[in-house]
Amino acid sequence: MAAEPESVSLFLELAAIPSPPGEERAVADAVLRYLRGLGLQPDEDECGPGIGSTMGNILVRLEATAPGTPLFFCAHLDTVPPAGELRPVVEDGTIRNAGGTILGADNKAAVVAMLEGVRRVLAESRPHAGIELLFTPMEEVGLLGAEAFDHDRLHARVGYVYDQAAPIGEIILGAPWSRVLDVRFHGRASHSGMFPEEGRSAIQAAAKAIADLRLGRVDDDTTANVGVVSGGTARNVVPEWCSFAAEARCHDERRLGEIVQEMLDVCSFAATSAECEVETQVRKSYSGYRLRQEEEAVRLAASALERCGAEVTYALSGGAADANVFNERGRRCVNLANAMTDIHTPAERIAVSDLEAMIDVTVALIEEATA
Repeated sequence: MAAEPESVSLFLELAAIPSPPGEERAVADAVLRYLRGLGLQPDEDECGPGIGSTMGNILVRLEATAPGTPLFFCAHLDTVPPAGELRPVVEDGTIRNAGGTILGADNKAAVVAMLEGVRRVLAESRPHAGIELLFTPMEEVGLLGAEAFDHDRLHARVGYVYDQAAPIGEIILGAPWSRVLDVRFHGRASHSGMFPEEGRSAIQAAAKAIADLRLGRVDDDTTANVGVVSGGTARNVVPEWCSFAAEARCHDERRLGEIVQEMLDVCSFAATSAECEVETQVRKSYSGYRLRQEEEAVRLAASALERCGAEVTYALSGGAADANVFNERGRRCVNLANAMTDIHTPAERIAVSDLEAMIDVTVALIEEATA
């Protein structure tokens, strides 16, 4: 039997370590050991306690050996919380989790591709224009690690994340802006059997609001969702309170503002109709971005993917990644698809060939950026 590629062994090691948001310490230590084993000197910042994580952002730099464009690569070490045992296995050329929960290819497949790509550059003494690797915590709960990172520490102004569940070759040119809404209705409690007329149902008000909201795919650029609803105190009490958590995303920031205002107006009307009161809070979740195909970061990616034999396509994402934060802060960061499939589900998987292919893409990006 042929030995597993080093990339697969590394991925199996990392995927077997639970790392839900806030509990990334063990996988961070594994990454630190790997980097030090390459003779590098990674540095970990102290953002962890402030964002609720057991790790800080890990940054390591390889000084340039040739002229060209320095690059940074970023991957997050947290996964959505696993709901079972982590037992990654290789079956017929595909890596799955035999434990009945997520695999964690999002984003550990990217971690492996970046680490192994740099190992190859070092082992083969390939010239490069400067490489920085950044590993963040708490991405899955709001890009918190990237937000807390001091971006002035990066020398490179062009970077890449691999955080799109699509075939290799897809280049993400944009991601949406997002706002979150916390809505709480206040009614009046009363006995539901003896004095229902005296009550004012906060659940009824919330239900009307949710029913009247435009949810799902609102238009080509916009989505909205109510994800959590809670309320009431007992079966036989007219509920005096009800809350729900909602979000809206849009590729047009101005349009997003209009949609959010529409949602607030719907909630106000529902409260008035049910003779209740409503409190609303709107918060920024993250900022969106849009890249042009002719920009250097995109051109380098297209050239590297073509060199590796991938068919280049362009798309917009409906979700966010650490790339959103970098682009908001003036760096040009491209999200590249890395062929992970059915992420955040027990069916999550990635082909060994795709894991290996993204190592080739990493090396090709470094070569394309080297004059």
